Amino acid sequence: MRIRSDRPSFMQPLHTDEHRGRSPSTQVERAILRAQDLVDTVSTSRQERFWSGRQGTAAALIGINKELGVQFYAVPDEAAQDIQAANEALGGKQVVIDVQTHYVADRDLSTAPNLINMYRAAMPSWWNGLEGLTAYNFAEYLRCVFIETETAVAVLSSSPGVEEFRQLYNEEIAATRRLLEELGGRGRLLNHSVVDPTRGGELDQMGRWVEELAPVAWKVYTLGEANTDPNAYGPDLTWRELMPGKWTKGWMLDDDNLGSDFLDRVSELARVGGPRIVCAHKGISGLIDTGSPRDVGPAARAYPDLKFVVYHSGYEITEKEEGPYSEQEADIGTNRLVKTLRQNGMGPGGNVFAELGSTWFLATTRPREAAHVLGKLLLSVGEDNVLWGTDSMWYGPTQQLIDAFRAFQIPVDMQEEFGYPALTDTIKQNILSNNAARLYGIDIAEARRNADNDDLTSIKEAVAYYRQHGSPG
Repeated sequence: MRIRSDRPSFMQPLHTDEHRGRSPSTQVERAILRAQDLVDTVSTSRQERFWSGRQGTAAALIGINKELGVQFYAVPDEAAQDIQAANEALGGKQVVIDVQTHYVADRDLSTAPNLINMYRAAMPSWWNGLEGLTAYNFAEYLRCVFIETETAVAVLSSSPGVEEFRQLYNEEIAATRRLLEELGGRGRLLNHSVVDPTRGGELDQMGRWVEELAPVAWKVYTLGEANTDPNAYGPDLTWRELMPGKWTKGWMLDDDNLGSDFLDRVSELARVGGPRIVCAHKGISGLIDTGSPRDVGPAARAYPDLKFVVYHSGYEITEKEEGPYSEQEADIGTNRLVKTLRQNGMGPGGNVFAELGSTWFLATTRPREAAHVLGKLLLSVGEDNVLWGTDSMWYGPTQQLIDAFRAFQIPVDMQEEFGYPALTDTIKQNILSNNAARLYGIDIAEARRNADNDDLTSIKEAVAYYRQHGSPG
């Protein structure tokens, strides 16, 4: 998982706890070579700072354009050589709200045999350094999400886990928000509470969580629980083979029992001040059935008083790139979200939102796929219902993803052929902040003031100096 210093993070096979890193394609490797040819004058001592900065991002995006022969990213060649040109091409004045962020509590992992057994047994080539798992701690989170990025507000969540054996439990998520507020980052962090309806008593605890933890949304993982018995996995099992057969207690939002019981409880608590937002992990599942978003349409239609945020937008990691929606491929990736909304009469601007965490990271080097994914989502849920998320801190500082998104454009020929909208500055601003601000009741002007003036700012300025000049001398 170590981030290489000779290319931007989005051109590396990085992974989260939910997916294996995608090996760079021949196309990506050629794009990297083209990018490196643009900057062969960069000294060895400056390589790491260059590639982790804005000029490195520009060089990589230019390399992708040149390799594909299409201007997917609006970046001029001089942006690879000149920092001012890079700032003009990739910078922006939008407030950035990241609705999907994570970190791992640095408690002693030796006391968490379920978590460790799963990683060790199921993903030996994926998590090849378990001792490094605690590097994804709160300090690193601050660096990747706030200090080295423009993110003004973030939403902190957690992956599911068995009892105390999880990345963060709900009390830790809320305590992180409180700590950041006490340290001066007021309004910079919002928190989820994670709910697993299959575990006895969690629905009853939701009332206490509302009162004590003040979540802005409920987070659910319908996939279920991973089998943590090492004997359940073969030595050569791939993640794709693992997912369908080794997960238990999966459920769906439109189940007559678990799903409806959970959503009824959300509605009940919403009437007394609880959040009306349900964030459901859908996609990045190895195509396991309960990871599909096919339940979103029926649930959203049955509970119009609630808002459903589809994390990852149903995107799946496959060798074949996603194309336009078709009935023949309606059961693949984000097409499944498009299909369920169509089947249930859910149009743009409704109570379903599509979130881009990991999806944008994985599609950045496959820009034609990215154009199809974004185009389909904008047509299906509308430009007011697509949300910016990164799934960080798994991919390092989020700024390169922000910059790449700002520069991205859907080519005119794809707009004309498939009816996709152009990615205007207004649409990008909606995705990067306005939509999340409306959903979570965030004052954009206040968020900007806080991000520009709180106690994190001086640290951020010091980091920016180092990125440009190196160690002070």
